[in-house]
Order: sequence, then C-alpha cells, then structure tokens
Amino acid sequence: MLKPLHDRILVERLDEETTTKGGIIIPDTAKEKPQKAKVIAVGPGKRAKDGSLIALTVKEGDIVLFGKYSGTEVKMDGRDYLIMREDDILGVVEA
Repeated sequence: MLKPLHDRILVERLDEETTTKGGIIIPDTAKEKPQKAKVIAVGPGKRAKDGSLIALTVKEGDIVLFGKYSGTEVKMDGRDYLIMREDDILGVVEA
C-alpha cells in the first residue's frame, strides 16, 4: 500500500448512483467522475514554520467531498486512487 507524505491523503472514489430519484437510468457516458471518496491513508501532517508537526483533520475511513479537478490519479493493484492535499478536501460527510 502507498503511504502518503506530509499533508497528502490517498482516497478511493465512491461510485455514484446510476439512477435518479425519478427512476431514470444514467448511462456511463453521461456520468461525471464522483467527487465523494473514502480516505484510504493519510500522511503524518504538515510542518509549521517553527518545525512542529500539525496533524491532519481527516483520518482513514472518513468519507470526504473534494473539488472536481483535485488530486493526482494513480493506479495500484488494478484499482484507481487519488492523491491530494488536505487543503483540496471540501468537507467530511457525517452519517
């Protein structure tokens, strides 16, 4: 498994619904990439100017929302992941 460095986070996109609330099926060609993901791994944190470590807010297992063009896509073991900075995350989805 990949361990992110500094304030970077490894996430796996979650599949979006394939039908609307009204029952219309959305074809694969019309779908946008999901902007919701599960956090797989997090780096140790960001360094402050004084050298102290600032821990990340998100943790492994969190479901997060991120910007449309955030992160860098990587493929490992046949699965697609994104690596992004914590600053790219818009919020954590709470149950």
